[in-house]
Amino acid sequence: MAEPLETSLAAKYGDLKRIISSYESAIVAFSAGIDSSLVAFVAGQMLGQKALAITSGSLSLKRKDLALAHELAQKWGLEHRVVMTDEIAKADYRANPVNRCFHCKTSLYTLLKGVADQENYAALLNGTNLDDLGDHRPGLIAADNHRVRSPLVDAGFRKADVRALARWLGLENSEKPQAACLSSRFPYGTAITESLLAQVEQSEDFLASIGLSQYRVRHHGDIARIEVTPEELPLLMAHRVATEEALKSFGYLYVAVDLGGFRSGSLNEALRRRGDIPVVQLHAPSERSD
Repeated sequence: MAEPLETSLAAKYGDLKRIISSYESAIVAFSAGIDSSLVAFVAGQMLGQKALAITSGSLSLKRKDLALAHELAQKWGLEHRVVMTDEIAKADYRANPVNRCFHCKTSLYTLLKGVADQENYAALLNGTNLDDLGDHRPGLIAADNHRVRSPLVDAGFRKADVRALARWLGLENSEKPQAACLSSRFPYGTAITESLLAQVEQSEDFLASIGLSQYRVRHHGDIARIEVTPEELPLLMAHRVATEEALKSFGYLYVAVDLGGFRSGSLNEALRRRGDIPVVQLHAPSERSD
């Protein structure tokens, strides 16, 4: 039998269940990442068949994560649907501007709202948590525009809380490393194409095959810049030759290792240096009117 939840986390879990139960029905934007997974799982607990998890099959999502979303939904008894969003067909997205995520999430939430309107779902939910509010995340603006609810924010969850509760609930992907969409591997202004997304995905799949758990391959034209955690750097170095050969076979001319190590959103560092990150004022969840 699992140990009791720590008091503050138990309270947040209770709030999360109460918040999700307050919706007559809901669609969850489900990427198979741990944040949206927790929301989808609890929605299934509280709403049953009135919860629908929807995953975008866009090429910016790794095929492994798409398969994982289907697998988890089956295990958890969730109604699940894969849809094809159109962001890669849009010039504003392919040009990879600073607000690229806005265009991506607008495509996703527009499609989800269409499903909700047609099939009478009462709410759209995402997996945003409190830690997501402190970085450059223009996708949050798209969520606000489409009145997407963030129950993890409303219940006071930070990333550590999400993982702790997911472990307690026994969710199979509770330790899944952070995995932003593949488009986040390209510096702003670098045009995104299907072939480049595939090149990055192949490269990261190779890193997974040698046993790395948290990594990124940042695409800088002919250069692949690898980020791994300091703890896993010796493992990468042990496979240095094979890694160089593999990534060159995928189309890179040079393969480099970033001595700064893995950090989420590292390509935003250039924006911070230039002072180009816009200040965005989002509505607090309690300020939204229905």
